[in-house]
Amino acid sequence: MIAVVIIFAYLLAITIFILDLAYAVVDPRIRLGSDGQHITAAQKKRSFGQKLSDFLLSVPEFFAGIRTWFSGLSAFLKVPLSFRLKSIRNGFAALGSNFWELRRYPSAIVGLLIIFILVGVSIYTIIAIPYQRAIELWTPHASEGGERIWEKYPQNAMPAWTNVFRKNKLPETIHLSSKDGSVEKTSEVIGKNMTEFLMPFIFEYSSNQFPDEISLFFESTYDEKLPFITLTWITPDEREIQLGSFSINESHILRFAFDETMKRKLGGVPPQIGLLADPNSEEPVPLKGTYELQVSAIVFEDGANVDCDFVLYGRVYGIAGTDHLRRDLSIALLWGTPVALAFGFMAAIVANLTAMIISAVSVWYGGWVDNLIQRITDVNIILPTLPIAIMVYVMYSKTIWAVLGVVVLLSIFGSSIKNYRAAFLQAKESAYVEGAIAYGASGRRIVLLYLVPRIIPVLLPQLVIMVPGFVFYEATLAFLGLSDPYLPTWGKVVYDAITNGAYHGYYYWLLEPIALLLITGLAFALLGFSLDRMVNPRLRDA
Repeated sequence: MIAVVIIFAYLLAITIFILDLAYAVVDPRIRLGSDGQHITAAQKKRSFGQKLSDFLLSVPEFFAGIRTWFSGLSAFLKVPLSFRLKSIRNGFAALGSNFWELRRYPSAIVGLLIIFILVGVSIYTIIAIPYQRAIELWTPHASEGGERIWEKYPQNAMPAWTNVFRKNKLPETIHLSSKDGSVEKTSEVIGKNMTEFLMPFIFEYSSNQFPDEISLFFESTYDEKLPFITLTWITPDEREIQLGSFSINESHILRFAFDETMKRKLGGVPPQIGLLADPNSEEPVPLKGTYELQVSAIVFEDGANVDCDFVLYGRVYGIAGTDHLRRDLSIALLWGTPVALAFGFMAAIVANLTAMIISAVSVWYGGWVDNLIQRITDVNIILPTLPIAIMVYVMYSKTIWAVLGVVVLLSIFGSSIKNYRAAFLQAKESAYVEGAIAYGASGRRIVLLYLVPRIIPVLLPQLVIMVPGFVFYEATLAFLGLSDPYLPTWGKVVYDAITNGAYHGYYYWLLEPIALLLITGLAFALLGFSLDRMVNPRLRDA
């Protein structure tokens, strides 16, 4: 992390140096010396007395400006809430009257449709997979039992829908359990304090390829005597293979691939191949048909019980596949949607509204207030947002909200202030504003009821276009590890894919979050540019 900060610091220094050279070339107030090897400012020298005299003369004007600014700000803050709501209502009414013009732009309709789908997915995700449940499914050490959920998923499995485009279908994961009714569990008393539980796991196998693994997950309750398990495998051609007998504790996992006794019974062939192979074929080929795994569990105490889960791990799983840790990628892709949209919407709204208010104050009061705001904006534009956010995360707070605050703060004094300032300058010279000044309207009334409503149609396209930028910021920060340490996001999926999966042929792992980022950016870009064309007459015929 320190190395990343140092690299960005060097890049910042080089950028500022290049900007200084470019500024020296294009600024007419600065010229090169006659020898072409040094830079001097083309300014007339003034004596110290002249400078002191000018400074003393400017002091009263400076304090008068401060008094004027504070009095205007006080009046601005005293505006009744009804006036503010009315001005906002008028602005949105003006925009709403032209909202139906969006039907003329197919790109806007497509963008709106995608945004509505993303918002719907976000609402569904928050309701169906609450925050704590998402952390349990994505981070095993965050809660007890989370890792056992992962163990029943295949490793590095592609999405199940990829089988639609395959001639030879990849095997799907088969999960049967005696606890959910998918297996008919029977019991029989066979002696004093002895009960036998029979659990037949019956499944159909029709793939042309072998599965990756086969596992059994046992859960038992007893006081002292361990339950005894016997396994029998029955193939479609009615061959019976005795897989062995053993005792289990309260929580026992049997992985067929690591059972050397089972492997020796199958002639040294891995069980996931030997148990499903066609004995009449020279090459290992799966024998298609109905298989049955009979699990017999004998307990030696009254009240003891045994349950079992059978998992045949396929090579495809779910709508998004799994990663190297067997985690379901759909959890991260679904939860990444509300995180990205919330980050983007909140940052864009706060940054734009604050920038609009600051621009209004700058234009209306002018003078040194305008100059100060413009100089702050000029300095802030050259500041690198990403390195500063990294330093805040590393040195101050490791929360996403602190990083969001820094990004929003640096975005306020950006190019949007200059855009709003240009719009306010044009609105300030309008005839209706001059008329309001003529009949004695106060500054607060002019700003809230005449200037701000005029700019709201300009605000909305700017706000919509800025949302994908903040969405990409969130993904970039998550990719660099600057995010919630537990919550899954698109950026984290991209990072895991690059470091663990993409270079090994698991391209779906990388392409899925990138596709969602591109679709989100495209949706807001289509809507934003359409709104810009709608409110800007010069772009309507473009």
